[in-house]
Amino acid sequence: MNAHTALSHLVPDILQRETPQALIDALKTRFAERCSTALVVREQHGRDESSFNAQPPAAVVFAESTQDVADAVTLASEYSVPVIPFGVGTSLEGHLLAVQGGISIDVSRMNRVLAIHAEDLTVTVQPGVTRKQLNEEIKSTGLFFPIDPGADATLGGMSATRASGTNAVRYGTMRENVLALEVVTASGRVIRTGTRAKKSAAGYDLTRLMVGSEGTLGVITEVTVRLYPLPEAISAAICSFPSIEAAVRTTIEIIQLGVPIARVELIDANTVRMVNAHSKLGLREEAMLLMEFHGTPNSVKEQAELVQELASGQGGNAFEWASTPEERTRLWTARHNAYFAAIQSKPGCRAISTDTCVPISRLADCLLESVAEADASGIPYFLVGHVGDGNFHFGYLIDPTKPEERETAEILNHQLVARALRLEGTCTGEHGIGLGKMDFLLSETGDGAVDMMRSLKRALDPKNIMNPGKIFSL
Repeated sequence: MNAHTALSHLVPDILQRETPQALIDALKTRFAERCSTALVVREQHGRDESSFNAQPPAAVVFAESTQDVADAVTLASEYSVPVIPFGVGTSLEGHLLAVQGGISIDVSRMNRVLAIHAEDLTVTVQPGVTRKQLNEEIKSTGLFFPIDPGADATLGGMSATRASGTNAVRYGTMRENVLALEVVTASGRVIRTGTRAKKSAAGYDLTRLMVGSEGTLGVITEVTVRLYPLPEAISAAICSFPSIEAAVRTTIEIIQLGVPIARVELIDANTVRMVNAHSKLGLREEAMLLMEFHGTPNSVKEQAELVQELASGQGGNAFEWASTPEERTRLWTARHNAYFAAIQSKPGCRAISTDTCVPISRLADCLLESVAEADASGIPYFLVGHVGDGNFHFGYLIDPTKPEERETAEILNHQLVARALRLEGTCTGEHGIGLGKMDFLLSETGDGAVDMMRSLKRALDPKNIMNPGKIFSL
């Protein structure tokens, strides 16, 4: 049985740790009205965009400072009660679920940009700052933060899940763009990792340890990230293809020729239909690449002409250019709304989302076999991909009241991950492990690597209070 199938049954029934009333009383004394036990608030903080269900946390603390987080964690540690960090709730793998009970620490009010160092191309923010808010606040500097996972996620959550998104093919992921962190550890101690310097050889790389740790080693309370100059010129284009294979082959040629394309997104014909209906667009309902080019006016023109030539060689046609900000926004909004367009195409459904990533040379093989399996299953699905770096997502649309649909979707997911691993890829390119991929992590890394992760977890969180039940079991 794969991870999703197992956990879809186990999550509601996992033995939860008791949250003593004494802890709730202590939190209410410390935080007053900023500690809520109202059911509606707890339920809001007990779900994310995943297909899992679990009991809500026993209480929600709304932190407004690092000291608030430290005090809440210290109190939870005294009672050995789990702590789950919460940003805006956009994660897809059950990261926010209180599977062992405990308290949720909401950092959305910690939303200040603390220091902009434009001359060094860095900025330090609190964890509740969202990517759109950050870019709005630094707009006057001529700089921008490029990591764009689609949802308007918080920088703390993006760091915790090692997010990436549509710009990763050119600008990298959170792993490459986080320079330093402030973290509250499981004992309530505040530590700092990294500096604003461009490089360092000082001891263990604790910043990289925390980036992608999914809240299991500490609560992030400050993030320092890299910024980039706004491109002098930006141009976006869409191109339709007679098949998914043709679109993927074009992408491979673009990357292998070293074209510095900023974004290249694949949308299959199913998804184009859903996006057209949702966003009232008239896009050609075929496999499509949505691309963006950054640079000087001349370099953007050269990149675009070369890509158009490559696409034409694979049967690409119906090129449409978008050079104004309004036109580009229209296209990218449609892409970012693909998930919601798919959900609305089947009222009442839930999406089981995949997140594999393979070496670019193996992308066509992995993607085409997976499409054939999905088509044969009869399960409705959508397909989008950050194909420039070999990452793509199926969303299998299931009726949550029909166990047989969930089982079929889980089988498809399991087969897809097995295929990606066989092709030397990964079970998760950007969503993280959370609840849904624990078994897949074991298959990908092996017993030895997961045992090392467990050793780190036990050393840094001996009471197992930091978002327990995620990434791996103890």
